Amino acid sequence: MPNYPFSRLVRLRRLYRHHRGRLFMVPLDHSVTDGPLSRRRSLDELIEGISRGAVDAVVLHKGSLRYLNAVRFDHMSLIVQLSASTRHAPDPDAKILVASVEEALRLGADAVSVHVNLGSAQESRQIADLAAVADSCDRWGVPLLAMMYPRGPRIADPPNAELCMHAAVLAADLGADIVKIPRLGSTDELRDVVAASPIPTVVAGGSSMEPEEYLAELAAAMRSGVGGVAIGRNVFQAPDPCAMARRIAQIVHDPLEVARKQPRVQHSGAVG
Repeated sequence: MPNYPFSRLVRLRRLYRHHRGRLFMVPLDHSVTDGPLSRRRSLDELIEGISRGAVDAVVLHKGSLRYLNAVRFDHMSLIVQLSASTRHAPDPDAKILVASVEEALRLGADAVSVHVNLGSAQESRQIADLAAVADSCDRWGVPLLAMMYPRGPRIADPPNAELCMHAAVLAADLGADIVKIPRLGSTDELRDVVAASPIPTVVAGGSSMEPEEYLAELAAAMRSGVGGVAIGRNVFQAPDPCAMARRIAQIVHDPLEVARKQPRVQHSGAVG
């Protein structure tokens, strides 16, 4: 376990509210990239439901917080997303910083997040931004989530395990506390990435699927030893986001739902 300052440890423990080794996040930063999350309910109504679903944290852009009731975070942590792009840009993979660690702290964040597209035309700037944010996080004692996506003109979709290993190690080497990678096709591939990563590895939720099929795939992913999940669309696009969040939380947080007697390869060092 790294020798973290007390302030960073306190914030990490807030993130892992329901299980000290597994994290369930709901990214809700898609609106900057794609437009409104829902036309049926406001963001505050959506988060109110999610907050009752045993979610550990949500990921939001800074301006979204103006429209939310602070009580939503009584039992859920806030991660502020610092980078952005829209799908209409000439290069949608060119993420830029739109907020700072200091801003996130003023807003009451428990952690911050940076998105890096490994292999994109603007990779060098995104890596430099990740390193700069990691330095600020060290200075202020703030946990850093690195959303690492192998994505660019020479990157196959979906990416292979080797690329995801490289992305995870890159995040760790530049100072991230937790790394998010895309979902991979097999449990064995995920297990290899987890074993190679020195920091907790969470997997992205992926595209929308039928709930039962999705939950079965999620249970299989947890058997790889991953440190958790970051699931957006399959929660906020569900007919009942609260109910879907609860079902996912049961799989992520309840050890009876994951493989028994599996070798523990995931590093749980973030929370002690």
